[in-house]
Amino acid sequence: MINTVSVPTPWVVGPVSRTDFVRYQGASGDMNPIHHDQVFAEAAGYPSPFSVGMFQAGLLATFATDWLGAENIRAIRVRFLEQVWPEDTLTCSALVERTYADDEGDKIDVELACTRQTGGLAVKAWATFVRTPLVPSERP
Repeated sequence: MINTVSVPTPWVVGPVSRTDFVRYQGASGDMNPIHHDQVFAEAAGYPSPFSVGMFQAGLLATFATDWLGAENIRAIRVRFLEQVWPEDTLTCSALVERTYADDEGDKIDVELACTRQTGGLAVKAWATFVRTPLVPSERP
């Protein structure tokens, strides 16, 4: 079983821009104008367009899979908590919640956070990774 896991240095991204938002929108197919059109955003009561929440979720997923391996992820869930605005600088960080073993091998549960420069938590996520997968002949 895993005894210790080193946590990566937080990853700083930004300042993010409307261009980043639009690039993500194009890749995801979510072209809601509230994320890129100033007039539309103001008409909806916002001071400016704001980021698509999945952009931050994607940053967290990349941060985690760069650390523990995309091939090892078994589950991820996210909670969107605060909007991200143009010129925000984001910090992705991780905490190890627990390590354990099951019939798939050694696993690690992590808590991920995407924080704005204001200290506000934009997105929180939880993920499970397998660390040492068992080959079929080793499984109980």
